[in-house]
Amino acid sequence: MKNRRCIVTGGAGFIGSALVRRLVRDGARVLVVDKLTYAGNLASLREAGLDPDSPNAFPGDSQLTFLKVDICDTPAMDSAFAEFAPHTIFHLAAESHVDRSIDGPGEFVRTNVLGTASLLQAALKYWRSLPDAPQSADGALAPSKQTFRFQHISTDEVYGSLGSEGFFTEKTPYSPHSPYSASKASSDHLVRAWHDTYGLPTLITNCSNNYGPYHFPEKLIPLVILNALDGKPLPVYGTGANVRDWLHVDDHVAALCLVNEKGAPGETYNVGGHNERTNLEVVQAVCRALDELKPREDGSKYESLITFVSDRPGHDMRYAIDPSKLVNELGWKPAHTFDEGLRETVRWYLGNEWWWGPIHSQKYSGERLGKA
Repeated sequence: MKNRRCIVTGGAGFIGSALVRRLVRDGARVLVVDKLTYAGNLASLREAGLDPDSPNAFPGDSQLTFLKVDICDTPAMDSAFAEFAPHTIFHLAAESHVDRSIDGPGEFVRTNVLGTASLLQAALKYWRSLPDAPQSADGALAPSKQTFRFQHISTDEVYGSLGSEGFFTEKTPYSPHSPYSASKASSDHLVRAWHDTYGLPTLITNCSNNYGPYHFPEKLIPLVILNALDGKPLPVYGTGANVRDWLHVDDHVAALCLVNEKGAPGETYNVGGHNERTNLEVVQAVCRALDELKPREDGSKYESLITFVSDRPGHDMRYAIDPSKLVNELGWKPAHTFDEGLRETVRWYLGNEWWWGPIHSQKYSGERLGKA
């Protein structure tokens, strides 16, 4: 990605900020576009070189810049495309919490569906303005119709729920069961339509559950870590038997960069870690890591805090991704096992209260279980 200019929508969120940190390390110039709703945090970009106190857009030749804007604001996005002149756009801006979508689906439809449609129109207008073939500029290739990519980052939840066997593939029929997954399914279809109808060079990735540093504290793993440190109950839906396929966020962003560089326009690639665990097993694994890294003062085990709560409406039983297409066609391979990655994640939270402390104390009640 060296010398490429990338717009990352939702770049102050969990996966978005991990992608930005990777792109900056790889030598790309990045414009982060983020509305900064409750889960957006500019502090997540400090490691990438952004000053959270003065994140002005387009400050000269800075490698990382920021623009606070709603992706539904088409004129603002038109201006961003025209001024920044990206080679690619990674579209991650989305409302992404299942529980919140059940409580208030309207914002999910607005951002995930209408926002994606608006962004596609801005990208299409920009793409049509580009030259047909790449041209050299200052030793690097300038954007062109041939090389531009609109990459849409989605979820395995669009496929619905699996039984005890089998895996989601790129050909699995869509069957979303929550307002969140339905809104993401809608956005996937819009991206395909803009490719098939207008020729916009699009890419779609559907990923399994991510985990890792900088994860917003209402999601399952950070919620369990922080509740455990506070001595609060560790809520588990139903019996904890629901199964998810866990993917380290750094393995995910490595896949995103690989798809952007080598993926075929119009194609979809599933990204999964082959790390299936029940929700209860995940919570227990976090507890074991904490027992080792930060034992409780009274000597008791963190598992004693586990509390079973009423299940979520329409809770899908099992998700599992088959990433064979990504592995066989593009050569992707995850670098983290779940046990290693989880222990690393727990250690990160123990050592980075500067990041999660303000969120935990000011913005977040500690009651939601998260996307699990």
